[in-house]
Amino acid sequence: MRFQQWKFAIFAIVISMLSLPLYAGSTTIAVAANFTKTMEIIGALYTQQTGHQVKFAFGSTGKLYAQIINGAPFDAFFSADELRPLELIKHGLAEKQHYFIYAQGQMVLFGHLNQGLHKPLDQLKKGQFRHLAIANPKIAPYGEQALSVIKSLQLYPAVKSKLVLGESVGQAFQYVATENAELGFLAYSQVVDPQSPLYKKGRYWLVPAHLYKPLNQGAVLLTKGQKNEVTKSFMTFMKSPQAIAIMQKYGYLSPQ
Repeated sequence: MRFQQWKFAIFAIVISMLSLPLYAGSTTIAVAANFTKTMEIIGALYTQQTGHQVKFAFGSTGKLYAQIINGAPFDAFFSADELRPLELIKHGLAEKQHYFIYAQGQMVLFGHLNQGLHKPLDQLKKGQFRHLAIANPKIAPYGEQALSVIKSLQLYPAVKSKLVLGESVGQAFQYVATENAELGFLAYSQVVDPQSPLYKKGRYWLVPAHLYKPLNQGAVLLTKGQKNEVTKSFMTFMKSPQAIAIMQKYGYLSPQ
């Protein structure tokens, strides 16, 4: 009886070993701040299924781009726009054959309920607020497009003095979440996450797509990571139905 139990235990160990990769590798990936929560969930699922570790560096697209230009040791870059990955390819710092659009972002105007105005757009138009948070247009795609929306609505002269600029859309989110700004142009993903402090708080207006350029988010394998098979494996995983389902759950559209 004991012999049979011993054989069963050995069999179970062998089976569990066969389910793991032959080696556990790692990769370090730069990711735009708006995609933080979504990427953390996808990364955890990837590690669970493969055993490989994925380390993420989150930040504004412009800052991450500058770090890569200056030699930061990242293996891949998941940007909030298409421009920066394509610029890296042009500079010989990224692999053209490993470039793809992984998601399309959506933007919202979020507002805390204020003075009986229940619609954020009404709050914005009537100017009955002290601060409007957006990401810095010079370094963050969400900020650039938020400014485009404000100008399209012909509100820039009225709100210019009330703008509070975050380094990234993540920081703009913090200004709104802490109520240091009553209004903010944010990523849709930041308000539909059930664990977000803004979830079901206040109101949001899903900004119509015709008011800003598509927030196509590009990913590229960096030259530093071209020999890292874990990086390539993760980038392939980002195109899987599982990863796409997570992106859609958190407010992203599938690539067009």
